[in-house]
Amino acid sequence: MGVIEGEKDKVLIIGATGYLGRRLVKASMDLGHPTFVLYRPEVASDAEKVQMLIGFKMQGATLLQGSLDDHNSLVTALRQVDVVVSAVAGNHLRHAVLEQLKLIEAIKEVGTIKRFLPSEFGMDVDRMEHAIPPGAYVFTDKRVVRRAIEKANIPYTYISANCCAGYFLAALAQLGHFMPPTDHALIYGDGDKKCIWVDEDDMATYAMMAVDDPRALNKTLYLRPRGNILTQMEVVHTWEKIIGKELKKTFISQDEWLSSIDKVAPPLQIGVAHLYQIFYHGDLEFEVEGPHGVDSNDLFPNHKYVTAEAYLKRFA
Repeated sequence: MGVIEGEKDKVLIIGATGYLGRRLVKASMDLGHPTFVLYRPEVASDAEKVQMLIGFKMQGATLLQGSLDDHNSLVTALRQVDVVVSAVAGNHLRHAVLEQLKLIEAIKEVGTIKRFLPSEFGMDVDRMEHAIPPGAYVFTDKRVVRRAIEKANIPYTYISANCCAGYFLAALAQLGHFMPPTDHALIYGDGDKKCIWVDEDDMATYAMMAVDDPRALNKTLYLRPRGNILTQMEVVHTWEKIIGKELKKTFISQDEWLSSIDKVAPPLQIGVAHLYQIFYHGDLEFEVEGPHGVDSNDLFPNHKYVTAEAYLKRFA
């Protein structure tokens, strides 16, 4: 039987109850994809996650029990879908990126997956080979997954989403905080390096728009909403305008910032390293180029993203 005209690809979301995963589920369904959610058996003992799963089901998603540690369950799930989107934890607080190598083996066995989006959603890891420890291992592990995907000839799209608004923009990039300050802010260097601040719902929407877009096949999609390519000082000034108050500012030199790594808990040490890459080394200051990169502005110019100003107004 041929594909019905207008029929959307079936999408499997892995890591669906996580911070970004739940948004991917919503975006997938909003865009009309038949959406499948893989959940681990042990989730049954987590009331909050169970309620989230039931919410997905009530909205039309199909729940599939399985695990990255259960190869047969993965194969069974993969045979029901066309696209796989992974949102397994891959940040400085929880890190399971290399578990996706098991998923890649299952995708190879099934042989019918049209597109795989591994868990990325941050800085482009192939541009981060120079990253400093302890933050470097996050990028290193994601590169291992990329190379495994390419070696297996699995069709892919890598989503370079840059900086999650909830972790960076919400607190004006203050380490370990998730609400904007009202009195004082630390400024990295002169606060003049560009960052790309992206709302997590927009991240999910861009990713799901890309899953069946041939222009994003075997490419890295860079999420670069033009109005959100701003320096830290520009973001601070935006917040000051919103609250009608000027913040006291402490400008931190590169040496001062790097010397703080040993003074914070290990998870935050990785955060210190990543903030160094962005706000001192300027690792987000580049233009998309070459045959393997595509810009969200070119692919989806009509998407109305959440601006940095609109996001910050939520806190006022």
